[in-house]
Amino acid sequence: MHKRIKELWSSFSYWWGRRSLQSRLVAAYIFIILGPSLLVSVYSFRTINNTYVRDAVDKNDYLLQMEKLHIVNQIEVMERAAQIADSDKDVKSYLSNGSAMTLGELVDFNTSTFINLSRIQLNNPGIEHLRLYSNNESMYEIWPIILREDRVYKEPWYQEALKLEGRELWVFQNNDPDVMQRYVNLMTEGQPKVSLLRAISIPAGHHVGMIQVDMMLNNFTPKTYTEVRDNQSQMFIADSGMRLFTRTDQSFTEEYKNLEHAIDERLQHYRDTGQWNIHYKENGNSFLLIHTPLERIGASLINVVSMEDVMKHISQTRNLLIGANIGFIFLVTAIAYVMNAFILKNLRHLTETMKKVRKGETYTGITIRGGGEVGELAHHFSKLMNTVNTLVAQAVHKQALSKEAELRTLHNQIDAHFLYNTLENIKMLAEIENQREISDALTSLGGMMRYNFKWSGEYVKLRDEIRHIQNYIEVMNIRFDHIIGLELNIENAYLELEVLKMSLQPIVENSVKHAWSADREERADRLIRIDVYEAEGDIFIALRDNGYGLTPERLKTLHEAIYAKEEESAAEASGSGTGGFKSGGIGLRNVHQRLQLFYGEAYGLEVHSEAGQWTTVLITLPKVLLMGDKRA
Repeated sequence: MHKRIKELWSSFSYWWGRRSLQSRLVAAYIFIILGPSLLVSVYSFRTINNTYVRDAVDKNDYLLQMEKLHIVNQIEVMERAAQIADSDKDVKSYLSNGSAMTLGELVDFNTSTFINLSRIQLNNPGIEHLRLYSNNESMYEIWPIILREDRVYKEPWYQEALKLEGRELWVFQNNDPDVMQRYVNLMTEGQPKVSLLRAISIPAGHHVGMIQVDMMLNNFTPKTYTEVRDNQSQMFIADSGMRLFTRTDQSFTEEYKNLEHAIDERLQHYRDTGQWNIHYKENGNSFLLIHTPLERIGASLINVVSMEDVMKHISQTRNLLIGANIGFIFLVTAIAYVMNAFILKNLRHLTETMKKVRKGETYTGITIRGGGEVGELAHHFSKLMNTVNTLVAQAVHKQALSKEAELRTLHNQIDAHFLYNTLENIKMLAEIENQREISDALTSLGGMMRYNFKWSGEYVKLRDEIRHIQNYIEVMNIRFDHIIGLELNIENAYLELEVLKMSLQPIVENSVKHAWSADREERADRLIRIDVYEAEGDIFIALRDNGYGLTPERLKTLHEAIYAKEEESAAEASGSGTGGFKSGGIGLRNVHQRLQLFYGEAYGLEVHSEAGQWTTVLITLPKVLLMGDKRA
């Protein structure tokens, strides 16, 4: 997979690199503008989407709270009606009286107390029924309010109301049966209602009857059973048993079969955790399930809101943003193309001129109006072509000189072979005469001559340069009474390092000539030590002698001679030293300049000295190995 991605990226890079500069600039402009534009569009779309959803939630939650307020008012009406009926002493006496009442007592009760009970329902038109049930068998029923309790013995709520012993019981029912069984087709029969039930005990603990206050659900929660159909929202009311009550025609539950189950799950989850999930999706349509509890009756009110219209508005906004982005990109592309064509006109002219030169046509010059980068590029191209013409002329001249140099090199090789043969003959004579010291000296001298004449390249192994130094010391020891010792502290691995040819021998030669000056007492223990070590990826070569060293003033003058930019200034600075020091400064400077020329400004040599003790020349080189005749 990684290889495949790498191949695709390589193919794209190749294809992209072959596009014109104008095409790449236009694409770059589009990419630069498209990125922020998409980010802004996505952010705006999400903000608008959240705003639409938040507005829908706020609007429908407000409607839900208004409906809850109406339901609370209806609850208070029903509780007040039950409280008024229960607090009437004449009513309690009538319900609990074990003996039959006389006709006069019945007339008085009917004209006073019963009328007051009827007024409760008349003053609260939302109440459908106010009924008082009595378990007194000798009591006369006064329809439609006062009835015997045996009419409701079989109702499912009866036993539950008895267990509450005077506390309120709220019951939701799907129909309103006629307990008096007067009519076959009662207008409210088959319509859902809510009932407030409370047992009557006189005295406390002695059950005498039951109070029932009924209200049709279309009055109790009118928005749940409204006749004004709204295809975008629908209210549900759930009782304590999580049964749902709502309108049956044009209901969401007809099309979305899992909606009731989703509401039941949320109601159960709310009872367990107190948390409610407002979002629901079925058949690709989104809904908001907004919930509020009705704590006083143990019920819940749910507003189911379809997001179809909201999603249409969101989709329209999204399409508008996409269209605006596309139009903006086309506009930017057109403007960028025209501007780039105008800006790159001079560059195309310069490119055409370069193509003609590449084909071999004579360069006659180029004129670019205006400045800027293209004008500067044209100026440098003209200078480059003039330089190329000059270099071509110089190359022709150098080619002519090269032939002469080849002949001269051949002549030098002939001279070198003559000298080698002559030295070999003298060496043989010395060996015949048993002059081993002269023979060894001639061997060392021959080695030095071969090293000097064999100049096949600028770089040699450190091993070869060290051998050349050893030959030089052996030859020079013939001249002096006191032999100069050479101590090497070099690991075998470092002997394969690359160094510039003749970069160490001049330093050793400088020590031989100047370390032990003739105007001082000569030392018998003359020693030159060479150490090679590695640090931070670079190679350090330290050449140290035990000569008389340099005073701080002479060391400073020597530094000025080595690091001077011009040879004249170096000669002038080193001329202030004592005898022999001037030529030494120039020799060290030449080595330093060669090192920097071939390795860079970070490399070169440094001189450290202690007057009367020692002098050390430290050379810094990059770590490069020579493998055969190749650099590694």
